[in-house]
Amino acid sequence: MNINGIVIGAACFMIIGLFHPIVIKAEYYLSSRCWPLFLAAGVLFLAVSALVEQGTISAVLGVLGCSCLWSILELKEQEKRVERGWFPKNPKRKRNCAQKP
Repeated sequence: MNINGIVIGAACFMIIGLFHPIVIKAEYYLSSRCWPLFLAAGVLFLAVSALVEQGTISAVLGVLGCSCLWSILELKEQEKRVERGWFPKNPKRKRNCAQKP
């Protein structure tokens, strides 16, 4: 019996569930300007995924890398949700994320 599909599916479910609060916290504490961190992590996980021989681990790393890259878009969406008042703004941040330096 091959359970690789179940393992990959469960990992996808957990990774997606984990990234939702990560994006919210990243936008709150770091603003959406932290997107290069997600880009670097995504590229790194995808590169490691391509180098790993074991199929299940490679697939999970690929999902993790793509989730990091997708989080870049979600950071921008989270910023819009904060502007709409759906999520709290960080009161300690001196300027609004949307303002240019």
